[in-house]
Amino acid sequence: MTGGAKTPVADAHLVESKLHSERVFDGRLLHVRRDTVRLPSGRSATREYIVHPGAVLVAPRLPDGRWVVERQFRYPVGRVFVEFPAGKRDPGESALETGRRELAEEAGYQAATWTRLGSIHPCIGYSDEVIELWRADGLTHVGARLDEDEHLEVLSMSGAELLAALDRGEITDAKTVAALFFLERLGGLR
Repeated sequence: MTGGAKTPVADAHLVESKLHSERVFDGRLLHVRRDTVRLPSGRSATREYIVHPGAVLVAPRLPDGRWVVERQFRYPVGRVFVEFPAGKRDPGESALETGRRELAEEAGYQAATWTRLGSIHPCIGYSDEVIELWRADGLTHVGARLDEDEHLEVLSMSGAELLAALDRGEITDAKTVAALFFLERLGGLR
């Protein structure tokens, strides 16, 4: 177990305990670890996982009710995705600071009001990544400041258009799907 909340006593019979940890790879963004763990049965096993700094997704809503999204090529799967603006947390940065930074850099907006929607663990089988989800309202356009290696298109879609794209399988990015769920559940998508 790489961290997080303390395990409730009622779950103690499910917990794996770290015996040994080794660094397999340390990159700019991701770090791969291989741990030997003690299973609840007493046997040992190997767990390989990615250590991630965490990320923040922002669901920005324009005054007319449309949502700001991006179209971006994602190399690991070789295609363009429609997704809400998001990015990794920098060291020492709060989730809200990350959201503000990413919204301005990628989409070119500042927001007057921020509402935390929740958080997700997108890949619990092989990563400790946590993504916080936020809604941003009261947008003011300030102009995007993309990183030199970022290439994306910013567009806006209505809630109905987003749900239709989801239904057609055009939106499959897990963090965006989760944000749509939170927004729809809270009655704030339409």
